Amino acid sequence: MEIGHNSGDHRIVARLQGVMVDLFPGSTRRVEMSARTVAEMIDELDRRWPGMGDRIRDTRPAIRKHMNVFVDGERAKLDTKIPRGAEVFIITAISGG
Repeated sequence: MEIGHNSGDHRIVARLQGVMVDLFPGSTRRVEMSARTVAEMIDELDRRWPGMGDRIRDTRPAIRKHMNVFVDGERAKLDTKIPRGAEVFIITAISGG
């Protein structure tokens, strides 16, 4: 299904890593929603799965250091605008030593 091209709705797709899905029962790896910015997208994810927003952003507010958000392949900040129909990937950074 093509999203967002037949209505005034600003539909996007958020893609969550498996670890996020595991932390929030009922969530899915692919989430369709309406959002115009990364901040709005996080608010919607938090509305659907309370606490998810705190996993993605901190109290400054900013995206947490260990999280990466990419809009159409470009690293994003909270105020990054999301084009209609875009895919947004939310990825947990992996580190080790």
